[in-house]
Amino acid sequence: MSTSNGRTGRPPVTSRAEILAAARGLIDESGWEKLTIRRLAGELGIGATTLYHHVRDKEDLLLLLLNEYAAQAPFPDLPDDPRERIVVAAAAMRDTLAGWPWAAEVLTTDGFLGLLGGSAVRLVEVIVAAAEDAGCTQEQAAGLFRSIWYYTVGEILVRVHSSKKKNGDFTGFDPEQTPRLAAIGPQWPVLAARDTYVPGLRAFVDGLLRAR
Repeated sequence: MSTSNGRTGRPPVTSRAEILAAARGLIDESGWEKLTIRRLAGELGIGATTLYHHVRDKEDLLLLLLNEYAAQAPFPDLPDDPRERIVVAAAAMRDTLAGWPWAAEVLTTDGFLGLLGGSAVRLVEVIVAAAEDAGCTQEQAAGLFRSIWYYTVGEILVRVHSSKKKNGDFTGFDPEQTPRLAAIGPQWPVLAARDTYVPGLRAFVDGLLRAR
């Protein structure tokens, strides 16, 4: 029997590790939106039908990739203070996603986060539990996490997309109509490049906890 890669005999045995490695390579090359089961099968030299024995569909493949990546990420040392625990866990979540920013784009799909496995949501559990320890109700704790999640994903995506093109400045603003923006002017690229995530997160968490 002839296989798609020109060899004869039984088709090559493809492991989950080989599938995920090939999928990561295609994502790095062309982005996760262009990843398809058919394209991945071609990359592996097997038929799409064979690949479907390992993954149900593209969503299943993305979940496998995200769960594997999260399982390999270092878990932070967590402080006793609930507020600080939220900050440390959220910062670790940001750092993990920043290392693989396409994952943040996938997870912006509503409900996708809830499909992840245990390792991938450990930090979510930490944040929700810490919020409850700080006095939040279960509903308030869930709302606090959602607010932090939007802040975190937004920060990652803005930085990723900004890195792909030159940052503009505010030199084009009319000083009569927008004097403060015009005054910032050419300083904007330097200011925008600063990592203000953690200071902003601390203020954000303080405000959310006070508002409970």
